[in-house]
Amino acid sequence: MFIIFRMEKIGIDMPRPETERMVHTPPFFSEFKPVGIAGKFLNKTKLTLDEYEAFRLADYIGLSHYEASEEMEISRSTFTRLIEKARKKIAGLLVQGNLLTIDGGNIHFKNNIIRCLDCGHMFKTKIGASFKKCPECESKNLLNLAGGFGHGKCCTSNNQRQGGYHARKRQNRT
Repeated sequence: MFIIFRMEKIGIDMPRPETERMVHTPPFFSEFKPVGIAGKFLNKTKLTLDEYEAFRLADYIGLSHYEASEEMEISRSTFTRLIEKARKKIAGLLVQGNLLTIDGGNIHFKNNIIRCLDCGHMFKTKIGASFKKCPECESKNLLNLAGGFGHGKCCTSNNQRQGGYHARKRQNRT
């Protein structure tokens, strides 16, 4: 009697890398909480920047899932999963009184917002543009909102890429 053993390669299934999602501009605010309760006493919920963008496009601007997925350069099914996650997290904020923070995600910004810390003036720029002083008060005390999320040069080079189905489709629309 012979016993045959088969050697099988044991591997770990690795998920596919996430597609980088395009976000129009960084959010003005990155934290929300109920009034009158210290943040340290609240459950924390993290909304990623791509979930924020999905929520902004679908529920604030009113785009269809297809239009919003084109804007973010992702598939419609991926967009649907993002918006469902975002809505659940935002509902938790409202119903349970959670502390909501917006941060993280595999994203690149298309545009940036610069805020003058002296006069409060805010202005939108292309992601790669650099400003030395405020156009209103000429202060050099400026806050780069995209930079606050760790983005800058990476978004500039990403916006100039030519690849991907959605990027090619967008270029052919013009």
